[in-house]
Amino acid sequence: MTPFGARLRHLRAERGVTLKRLAAELQVSSAYLSALEHGRRGAPSTGLVHQVNEFFGLIWDEADDLAHLARLSRPRVRINTAGLTPEQTALANRLAQMIHRLPPDMIAALHGLLDRTTQEEKPRLRRAARKA
Repeated sequence: MTPFGARLRHLRAERGVTLKRLAAELQVSSAYLSALEHGRRGAPSTGLVHQVNEFFGLIWDEADDLAHLARLSRPRVRINTAGLTPEQTALANRLAQMIHRLPPDMIAALHGLLDRTTQEEKPRLRRAARKA
């Protein structure tokens, strides 16, 4: 199951919406929505995410969160390590081999580490120029 699929299923259950009804409202097949929920289809289009947001009345942060989950919902991920360091390539390979064995707390810790890494302030050119 993908993050988007899990959230979509949760929204449907929370609001008592059947897969068939949602599919009809979004003008897609029930089979397609089921495949999205179970991770057998790739990330949904931006248009479909927008339609889901409208159907469930999601705005602001909730809508942004759903769009973010959609971007993280490719069920078959490939990492191109060409041009990366040997250490980075080794990490990508180890993660691919071990991810199914990682416990939930380790997954959460890795997400936290990656979140902190992407949130670190990037040095601005002026500030970097002053240090030189």
